[in-house]
Amino acid sequence: MNAARTTATAARVLRQLRHDPRSIALMLLVPVVMLTLLRFVFDGSRQTFDSVGASLLGIFPLITMFLVTSIATLRERTSGTLERLLAMPLGKGDLIAGYALAFGGVAIVQSVLATAIGLWCLGLDVVGSPWLLLLVALLDALLGTALGLFVSAFAASEFQAVQFMPAVIFPQLLLCGLFAARDTMQPVLEAVSDVLPMSYAVDGMNEVLHHTDLTATFIRDALIVAGCAVLVLGLGAATLRRRTP
Repeated sequence: MNAARTTATAARVLRQLRHDPRSIALMLLVPVVMLTLLRFVFDGSRQTFDSVGASLLGIFPLITMFLVTSIATLRERTSGTLERLLAMPLGKGDLIAGYALAFGGVAIVQSVLATAIGLWCLGLDVVGSPWLLLLVALLDALLGTALGLFVSAFAASEFQAVQFMPAVIFPQLLLCGLFAARDTMQPVLEAVSDVLPMSYAVDGMNEVLHHTDLTATFIRDALIVAGCAVLVLGLGAATLRRRTP
């Protein structure tokens, strides 16, 4: 990997995103809109909003970054741009790292915006530090970016990229502990949930929700989510194809 090539790739991706207002709106505004909608859905039960909203503050960025990253990367490949880039002295690691850096920058803005709106505009009440809440939201967004880059290698069209969402995201959403405590599930499902990164993202959010201090469980959860993001980025670089047949 070369730092100059990686940053040049990131700058190119950001320039392209600047001319795509729909993608920018999807990444920045959809999590905020969904949190706002959730706030009024649970208007009569603020405690429910606090418990569910904290978890979804991490889940929404993961989903939106997954969608935008997978589609944007696939568009690069189907248009031939990726093939031309890889014909240059640009390694797959440089390309993946550049995309991760660009979308990671967007993820920071997205996470800061969603966390700020949730805490100071919607009245989301958490016991722990807002910075820890922001950290988990950011790690979730980066994980969504990594997953989007990875699955884009297996899709032949933008429609197929969207179809990966039920296969990759929905099982994690159902088993992460948002709808039922993981230790109350069937043993097989609990075992599956133990290897899914979204489970640890939700656990990390719950630690911030209920504990004033930094806990060992939170550190473990954050490290697992970050490690999964790095692992998936490595897999994305290994499976990246020059073009779609």
